[in-house]
Amino acid sequence: MTARTTTTTSTGSASAAGASFTRVEGREKVTGAARYAGEIPFAELAHGWLVLSTIARGRILSVESDAVRTMPGVLAVLHHGNAPRVDSDYISMLGPPDPIVEVFQHDRVPFVGWPVALVVAETSEQAREAAEALVVRYEEKSHDVAFSAGHPGTYTPDGDGMLVEKGDLEAELAASAHVVDAEYTTPEEHHSSMEPHAAMARWDSGRLEVVDSNQGSTWVADELAKLFSLDPASVRVRSEHVGGAFGSKGVRVHQILAVMAATLLDRPVRVVLSRRQLFSLTGYRSPTAQRVRLGADADGRLRAVDHQSHSLTSTVHEFVESSAGFGRPMYASDAHRSVNRVVRLDVPTPTYMRAPGEAPGSFALESALDELAERCGVDPIALRARNEPDVGPVSGLPFASRNLLSAFQEGARRFGWADRDPRPGLRREGRWLLGTGTAAATFPVIVAPSTAAVTAEADGTFTVRITAADVGTGARTALTLIAAEALEVPQERVHVRIGDSDFGQAAISGGSMGTRSWGWAVTAAVAELREQLALGGDIPPQGITVRSDTAAAVGGLSKKERHSYGAQFAEVAVDVTTGEVRVRRMLGMFAAGRIINPLTARSQFVGGMTWGLSMALHEEAHRDQATGGHVGADFAGYHFAANADVPLIEADWVQDTDADDPIDIKGIGEIGIVGAAAAIANAVWHATGVRHRNLPIRPDRILNGGGAPGA
Repeated sequence: MTARTTTTTSTGSASAAGASFTRVEGREKVTGAARYAGEIPFAELAHGWLVLSTIARGRILSVESDAVRTMPGVLAVLHHGNAPRVDSDYISMLGPPDPIVEVFQHDRVPFVGWPVALVVAETSEQAREAAEALVVRYEEKSHDVAFSAGHPGTYTPDGDGMLVEKGDLEAELAASAHVVDAEYTTPEEHHSSMEPHAAMARWDSGRLEVVDSNQGSTWVADELAKLFSLDPASVRVRSEHVGGAFGSKGVRVHQILAVMAATLLDRPVRVVLSRRQLFSLTGYRSPTAQRVRLGADADGRLRAVDHQSHSLTSTVHEFVESSAGFGRPMYASDAHRSVNRVVRLDVPTPTYMRAPGEAPGSFALESALDELAERCGVDPIALRARNEPDVGPVSGLPFASRNLLSAFQEGARRFGWADRDPRPGLRREGRWLLGTGTAAATFPVIVAPSTAAVTAEADGTFTVRITAADVGTGARTALTLIAAEALEVPQERVHVRIGDSDFGQAAISGGSMGTRSWGWAVTAAVAELREQLALGGDIPPQGITVRSDTAAAVGGLSKKERHSYGAQFAEVAVDVTTGEVRVRRMLGMFAAGRIINPLTARSQFVGGMTWGLSMALHEEAHRDQATGGHVGADFAGYHFAANADVPLIEADWVQDTDADDPIDIKGIGEIGIVGAAAAIANAVWHATGVRHRNLPIRPDRILNGGGAPGA
């Protein structure tokens, strides 16, 4: 089976959405004309280089900066003893801010890699040389970085979604003909965007300007205004091109320190994080230890679902990898319990990472479903169909649309699932054992209020202004197509400008909510603009502009279970002599609402599935228990799937519409990774007859027959 590719290009039809288009900024990116935050020139630009702590817990005794300040080009050394004060006592759009924004506000060190100083110099090379020469002395205390499910101090956090219960779980388990009770682990994983985090800050006529790489410029502008007690109107954040984010590019220390330094020196200052610094400063996916218990009747009908997930957080900020929530909208059962627990350790704070919760949660639950299918003697797809709910299994709410079974049916047909012998370990090619596996995927459909402005220009073109963020997803192109369709004009007449906080409040690029939220705002503005244009008359030189705000419309949405769904399929070959696992083919069939641009949509699905392959077989970060720091915090030590590891991957979708949805767009950025690791793990079981419950499935674990999570 080969990957389906689409090369259709536009001929300029008025109804653009739904046909395949290349990226509107594609030429600029491939020719180098597109400038990223770390490479835009500014007059009198100074450069900052961070110094990070080398201990995991303790306090700073001294920052010996006198000698460093005399080094060539050095302009300043900022640290907790001389940095400007900030006000972190506020609530951001995502809740209380991570106290790491209180950079240089105290002498406490809560983990290896905590920022302790910033050296600013005329050139980046001078700043780095001086930073590496800076001597920082510490009072070191004992630390704990060892994560485990039974760690003392583990607790269930307060808040919605941490614990959900329905029915008498223990009674249903006791009455079940078949019970699966297994533990699954996933390791610490990192975003590792190709473009490192970078920000330039400067003051211009009393206004703070920041050029950044982020997932939401109004989000960053709002938090900088609160931190530095500024009028929000006096802060402008721009982020035109972003080279990957995946949840890591929010409000981070590099933006705050660039503002501090620019304020002290009264000149532009840029701070770019190094690859190694990203591992401690920009978040990561927490390791998880998950216990799943499933109880079913003899025919596989679920009576009980119990999903308990443990993750870690830092001692300074609580972040929960909510893996146990994955199954709540998925399968009907008489009793349900899902709980997320967490333990505080002397480590950096985890954060959102592509499909937070759903990615590791799907590995555990979808692997357990496969184990249940084996025990019941039921085909894995048939088992899922047998437990298909009519309404939300936990919420009781109606589904807005739910075409999971359609995705499985079409995927099974294309993948050749009907020819599969369910017995493991039978197919062999020389030293390779072959197997196939499947898993379900889901991700919630989220929308956030947004504003947009659309201008009818005097020359017959249209300009859309919205604070969207294109983090590599093709958002510019999708918004161009949405606007062109709503305006009933060729897409060449539409120009979309994004990534500027001056354009007004808009959703962040996260939670797969971007295109849905921004597209809604754009279509609302276009509808009003067309009403004005229908009145007739000439367009003045400054154009006619209409601005929308979807806050009321979003707030008026009916309460339903809104999700994207998918069916993941994988075929693997396992080398019995070396333990190597090679994925030979993957297929993902998705039910993800209205697809705006098939070309970039397929790229998003395939990209997520590729990451799922990497999650299944390669990715894991290691901590040195003695120092508390990372081992191999770079692209050499942190291995992820390279081209040679990735087969031809096919991704497609089934029709999935909701007549009651005003925009009928669902997010697709994250669902591609969900379930992919489970499908591969299930295929490895089918090839070998051995169940692997600990990711990644390394060669040594294959040879050891499963391996322990700490191995």
